[in-house]
Amino acid sequence: MEFTYGENKSNQKNILGHPSGLFILFFTEMWERFSYYGMRAILVLYLVAQTTDKNAGLGWTQTEALALYGWYTMLVYVASIPGGIIADRLIGQKRSVMIGGFLLVLGHGILAIEEYWAFYTGLGLIIAGVGLLKPNISTMVGGLYKQGDIRRDKGFTIFYIGINLGAFLASLLVGYIGENIGWHYGFGLAGVGMLLGQLIYIFGQKHLSHVGNFLGKSNKQESNIEFNKPLTSIEKDRIIVLLLSFLIVIVFWGAFEQAGGLMNIFTSEKTDRSLPFSLPLIGNSVPASWFQSLNALFIILLGSSVAGFWAKRKLKNKEASSLFKMALGTMIMGFGFLFMTAAVAQYNNNGESAMYWLVLAYLFHTIGELSSSPVALSFITKLSPVKYGSIMMGVYFAMTGIGNKLAGLLGESASSLGEYAVFTGIALFCMLFGGLILLFLKKLKALTHGAEENEN
Repeated sequence: MEFTYGENKSNQKNILGHPSGLFILFFTEMWERFSYYGMRAILVLYLVAQTTDKNAGLGWTQTEALALYGWYTMLVYVASIPGGIIADRLIGQKRSVMIGGFLLVLGHGILAIEEYWAFYTGLGLIIAGVGLLKPNISTMVGGLYKQGDIRRDKGFTIFYIGINLGAFLASLLVGYIGENIGWHYGFGLAGVGMLLGQLIYIFGQKHLSHVGNFLGKSNKQESNIEFNKPLTSIEKDRIIVLLLSFLIVIVFWGAFEQAGGLMNIFTSEKTDRSLPFSLPLIGNSVPASWFQSLNALFIILLGSSVAGFWAKRKLKNKEASSLFKMALGTMIMGFGFLFMTAAVAQYNNNGESAMYWLVLAYLFHTIGELSSSPVALSFITKLSPVKYGSIMMGVYFAMTGIGNKLAGLLGESASSLGEYAVFTGIALFCMLFGGLILLFLKKLKALTHGAEENEN
């Protein structure tokens, strides 16, 4: 069986008050996300770019591009379920991350080839690679902390900042290279980022010796878990509340992932991106893909502050449960879409939309994300039975994938419903849905059986 979390060694070296292994995982995930978000920043733009353009794309329609975007981003995360099962049953989290990294390097490298077969082969390898890497590296972060360690949420926030540092750099570098030099050069640069992440993970193994190991069913060590042992009633209740919390995940990402789809196209086609001055390389027009870096930049700037706010609130014995944060985060993120409603209204009246609407939308999306997403990762490691740690993390990412597919469907609906109706509908639904979760918060918390009450 697999050693997952709850066995933190007392002699483990700390850096900035956290286990040293956190920072190996931080930089590994940072470069993995650089590769993923770099591709995400330019994928839809590449698909809709005309074949006759100087920087030729595939010439797809907006509906076709958003449909592929939805399927791709869904499958990337749904692949986390088999990725989690492989880790829990066969090879462990550590080896799964290693193999996933190699597949990602190969997939992004193949995308640099300007052929249809390379495009679809590369996407397939990336889907398989993320499926092995994503759920298992997140579960390994949880494995660095003992149960009840208040540093766990902060650790996941630090890890989350790494994710978004990679996303920020990707949107700027890959976005610029893809839009201005060549789409396939952008895809290739994303592969270089993944290679750096893989090297960091390989050479940082000494800091991860005690987490993510597969011990095997025949191993009699004290840390080994008997996989066939029945779940207790408390464990069953906790799985129930986890599954219910996944509804929040689907709603949140179904709305949030408009950033890479409908919002990305709106930015490219209907936003006035001109500047009153000229900048090196880009001149006086901001590349559309750069706006996706705003989310990552705000996370880097605000991540520690938001985590600190919730930690202080918890120490004051005020409501700060994971479910409360996730519900409130969904409401805040939904509110941000009202700025996109205003952007569409301005475009309809003036023929163009100002950039500041996008900045405000991404700001509220980020605050909502910081209150919800890293907390959800930590919540899973607190409530999942140890033997199902990677599988439950895989299910979480699969729900994220379903949310991504929902985002694609919502984006496609803009061709018939209109962007005003889509953005406004998302805003109202998210705020109402979050309020509904808060209404049942007490009953949902009872199913956790105090999993978060003894953190110190």
